[in-house]
Amino acid sequence: MVERCAYANRRAERPWEQQLRDAATHLEADLRNVVKYINDEVVPEVRRNGSEALRAAAVELHKLAQRMDDHARRTATPPPKDAPKP
Repeated sequence: MVERCAYANRRAERPWEQQLRDAATHLEADLRNVVKYINDEVVPEVRRNGSEALRAAAVELHKLAQRMDDHARRTATPPPKDAPKP
């Protein structure tokens, strides 16, 4: 009886294990396709336009820093006149 139960458990695991193997196989194929796409399409484009993208990002970061500085100046409250200086 125990042997029969163990056999039934192994038999029940087989479809699940096969599904896992199939999923892993598909995942590996998809991953290879993604890596190929990145190498063939993305990397060459970044090499061609990377410096332009960095310059554009720098301009936007500069604008953001300016807005943060402006906001800090507007919201900063001066210390009370009676407050002791550190």
